[in-house]
Amino acid sequence: IIESGNTAAEHERILREIESTDTNCIGPTLRSVYDGQEHGLFMEKLDARIRNHDREIEKMCNHHFQGFVDSITELLKVRGEAQKLKVRGKGGGTSDGQNSLNLKMGKCFTSPVKISDGFPSSQLIGSMEELKQCRVQQRNIATTIDKLALCLPVLEMYSRLQEQMRAKRYYPALRTLEQLEHTCLPRAGQYRFCSIMAENIPKLRTLIQDTAMTQLRDFLESIRKHSDKIGETAIKQVEGTQTHCCFKFTAATLLFHFLSLFHSFPRLNPTYYVPGAQDLVDFSPVYRCLHIYTVLVRKSSTHETLRFFVVEDHILHTTQGLVNRAYVEELWELALSKIVAALRTHSSYCDDPDLVLDLKNLIVLFADTLQGYGFPVSQLFDMLLEMREQYGEILLKRWNITFRQILDQDNFSPIPVSTEQEYRQYTSQFPLQDPELEKLSFPKKLPFSEFVPKAYCQLKEFIYACLKYSEDLHLSSTEIDDMIRKSTNLLLTRTLSNCLQYAIKKKNVGLAELVQVIINTTHLEQSCHFLEEFITNITNVPPETANATKLYGTATFKDARHAAEAEIYTSLNAKIDQFLQLADYDWMSAAQSSGGLTTSDYLVDLITFLRSTFSVFTNLPGKVAQTACMSACKHISTSLMQLLLDPEVRQISIGALHQLNVDLKECEIILSKSLFLFLNVLVQLLDLFTQWDWSTYLADYGKSTCKYLRVNPHTALALLEKMKETSRKNVVLAQFKKADRDRQKLIDAVIKQLRNLIAQHHA
Repeated sequence: IIESGNTAAEHERILREIESTDTNCIGPTLRSVYDGQEHGLFMEKLDARIRNHDREIEKMCNHHFQGFVDSITELLKVRGEAQKLKVRGKGGGTSDGQNSLNLKMGKCFTSPVKISDGFPSSQLIGSMEELKQCRVQQRNIATTIDKLALCLPVLEMYSRLQEQMRAKRYYPALRTLEQLEHTCLPRAGQYRFCSIMAENIPKLRTLIQDTAMTQLRDFLESIRKHSDKIGETAIKQVEGTQTHCCFKFTAATLLFHFLSLFHSFPRLNPTYYVPGAQDLVDFSPVYRCLHIYTVLVRKSSTHETLRFFVVEDHILHTTQGLVNRAYVEELWELALSKIVAALRTHSSYCDDPDLVLDLKNLIVLFADTLQGYGFPVSQLFDMLLEMREQYGEILLKRWNITFRQILDQDNFSPIPVSTEQEYRQYTSQFPLQDPELEKLSFPKKLPFSEFVPKAYCQLKEFIYACLKYSEDLHLSSTEIDDMIRKSTNLLLTRTLSNCLQYAIKKKNVGLAELVQVIINTTHLEQSCHFLEEFITNITNVPPETANATKLYGTATFKDARHAAEAEIYTSLNAKIDQFLQLADYDWMSAAQSSGGLTTSDYLVDLITFLRSTFSVFTNLPGKVAQTACMSACKHISTSLMQLLLDPEVRQISIGALHQLNVDLKECEIILSKSLFLFLNVLVQLLDLFTQWDWSTYLADYGKSTCKYLRVNPHTALALLEKMKETSRKNVVLAQFKKADRDRQKLIDAVIKQLRNLIAQHHA
């Protein structure tokens, strides 16, 4: 009878625990049900409790049903009034006073009222001031409503927290605290009541922690009170068995098993728990304490672990026979493997470099302390070296965002400096060495944009961040230097290189911006040896040391510069194509004298564009500017040649060739002789046709002194075929013009000679 009464009381306690505990944490409570032998009886009690709650819910619904019906009726009555308010509010939701003011103002500005007609200016000004005040009040009301909408959830959450604390529902209170601290308070803003709440949160958390520990101490006292009964029950249950187990406990061992409730140490061995003995004690305080300490993840767990092994070490050295070295070492190996596994798991989810640094410093302090007591900690330092790779990846991600932000904010223009102080400020951030610039008077411009000093400073900050992790890891200067250089190389070759490529390939990047990118990368490349010196100064390892890692900054900036140069050539040619698409030659135009022809409009615009672009190229290194100009001229020549040989253009007159020749002469005026050479192919071809100097071309073909050395016979033949079609059409239209017939015969003769020339050289 006593046993059935105890079972019923235990089931009642479990049901109360289920009703008052968060559903996410009822696992330990339900586990106590399945540890016993009365599952069916508990299910019957649970079904009865559910039926009771259903009846209570039904009674409550019946009680409030009439009130619900009355509320709906009231809503239906006020619907008509709400509709009227809605109609009145269609004018923008203004008040009656503001509506009257608007009406007055409307009459004033729509009717020809004069001041002498009874509407003095003072009244008008007064009305405008009233309207202004109404608008300000409206805006203030709207702002207040928005702020209250953010503050109300905070007050509701804090009220719920107070209710949970009064009801001693500490685990849900902790969850509410977390939501209040990390979600609601940051949204509400900087108000005094929010500050008070934020100050109270640590106090409440400490109160919950102390309360949980108090309940746990009461639990331990109850165990001590019932220890004789528990032992007697356990002895009775194992009486008659053949197996005899003897367990040896020390104070430190009990502490270890107690700590295993809260940390990642192994659970108590199941053989320590004798079935039936635990029924004499209420274990709910342990479960509640476990839930609370799951939320309250504290650094003190490290201190408790240290305390445990310090106690064990002291017991080992001050007693005999209680514990031995093998026992302590086995315990340490077990704990160390659990600690390393837990740290590896949790650190892998960390993406904040500051948090990784804090964790590293804590582990180093933990390892050094235990090493002082003779415990082996090499696994911890090996794990820290593994975390170093993760730390480097986190830094690269952060600096990738930083470099992109700097590039997005950069104006890609030289930095203007007007005073000596500004100049020294920039030169302190970036090692600029330009004696010619030093001699210039203020105001003057630095050749690079803001990106260069900011990027250089960020490179140094990255090196400092890498150095912080290497501290206290018991590494040699050479190892630290090697780690920093390898991490910096990753930053240069992967992160910064990708950011520069992103800036170069970005849409709507103009030629001026690309030119500035080349200038920026040139100066950053020149600063690489200063970075080498910077690393040498902080690690005290000279770069000439054998097997020392070299920085790849020079190659990184060269690759970025070459990519920018290629993008300049591509962008410049694309812009030239836009102008050439506007070319509208009349391929059938009649022949005119050169003096009667003018330069085409598209070419005038193209020349203006080239002049402004080539002036920008003066800031580029000589070879890059020359290559860009040559690429532009060659592209113009190739594009115009394609216009002539386009299969869609079947007929070309000599007049069209004269017009094209005039356009080329205009290009010759603005281009230097070295650049105009790239148009020589087209110039010689047009000279051959406009001067009709076929005898010279055919006689000197193949000679180095030939006047038309660059004219390809295949190109000349294709162009003649198009002129032949034009002449044949003219002959059909004017069969009686002897000049046209003679010209047709002459074209046929030249075509025949060109074909013979091509066949002869082919053979």
